[in-house]
Amino acid sequence: MTNARDRLLLAAAEMLESGATVSTRAVCERAGVQAPTLYHHFGSKQGLIDAVANHGFTQYTAVENSGDPLDDLRTGWDRHVQFGLAHPSFYGLLYGRAEPGRACAVTAPAHAALRERFTAAATLGMLKVPADDAAEQVFAANVGITLTLISQTEPDFGLSGRVREAALAGVLHTPSTDAPATRASAALTLRALVDDDPGDLTPGERGLLDELLERLAR
Repeated sequence: MTNARDRLLLAAAEMLESGATVSTRAVCERAGVQAPTLYHHFGSKQGLIDAVANHGFTQYTAVENSGDPLDDLRTGWDRHVQFGLAHPSFYGLLYGRAEPGRACAVTAPAHAALRERFTAAATLGMLKVPADDAAEQVFAANVGITLTLISQTEPDFGLSGRVREAALAGVLHTPSTDAPATRASAALTLRALVDDDPGDLTPGERGLLDELLERLAR
């Protein structure tokens, strides 16, 4: 059973993400607690908001660009796992309440950040699959291993590392895998570069090029 502190954090995070006014009464009603419980854990409404900002879901998504997409992806994976283990109840609330056809607004920034990292990798010819597909695959694996480690009495970080490398090898040309000189990877690279800088291409030309590159990437 999740504790009151985690429910308050999630309620505030959801309200902030949706743009709703975060009043003490509203966030307590959403979390199913009374105002004294909020004050006990956070001191004030602002204390709760600060806690969401400092320890909330975006804490581990802010990976600075090191110039090495593979290193950034590994760092992002490890921070994701660390966050889940540091906040297991909060993490369980975020990923244990999935609704069919509806993405979680609170976790969306993490997914978007991952897509950006894979887009950066694509411009360097590192991708085997489109950036969106790569992000979906790795994100699913990252969530799965985090939930697995949370359930373990003694988290197996070695398992996390092995799953991470297998997931990345499935979507990236890494130093330990095949070279990126393939038609598909070249098409994915060109597509990422054109998305970043379309130049003087008309919408019609962009559509035709996207269609051709998508076929080549298969």
